[in-house]
Amino acid sequence: MTMTTILIVEDEKPLVKILKYNMEKEGWRAVSCDDGEKGLDAFKRERPDLVILDLMLPKLDGFEFCRRVRSQSKTPILMLTARKEEVDSILGLELGADDYVTKPFSVRELTARIKAILRRTGAGEASAAGLRAGGIELDAERYETRIKGKSVALSTKEFELLKCLLEAGGRALTREQLLEKVWGYEKGLELDTRTVDQHVKRLREKLGSEANRVLTVKNVGYRLKED
Repeated sequence: MTMTTILIVEDEKPLVKILKYNMEKEGWRAVSCDDGEKGLDAFKRERPDLVILDLMLPKLDGFEFCRRVRSQSKTPILMLTARKEEVDSILGLELGADDYVTKPFSVRELTARIKAILRRTGAGEASAAGLRAGGIELDAERYETRIKGKSVALSTKEFELLKCLLEAGGRALTREQLLEKVWGYEKGLELDTRTVDQHVKRLREKLGSEANRVLTVKNVGYRLKED
């Protein structure tokens, strides 16, 4: 299953620290930005499963952020507001926010609301049929890989490596991250990143005409090119 990504667009650093800690405690990946413009860039780059959005942001406020996101995506948005006036919450919901909480709030309540939204919208759930890029299709339940409709035999590690790249949705993964995800190596250990390179080489050979989708990110690792 793909790790659920939560984008936090909030300029209060202490609050961001608390939110990130609790999101990661739930097993979610948390990304944060401290103004609306950076938030929009991160939204396009990270493709989050849910956005925690503060209303009062520098450069681009939460209302305009919500309006722009809703013009291109149905990604769930949970608004944070320090204002108690009803007009704010109504306006936020009319612009397409899925829910809102008023500061100060309980992190436990916020987490419960996020879980409810994710259940209701189905966000963050990885579909085996949805793991694809171009002519590459991966069925995680049947443990099958197809290239342009034809079945391709991959080793267990090659399959898991391809699965990680597909689940990353075009984001770059470091060699260390791939070692942790595919081989289960723990952080802090002496890791031989050449293991990843060797498996990527073999994976590319088996992907045939789709091999050029596995891109090398210089001094970082690898990512999968999407359409």
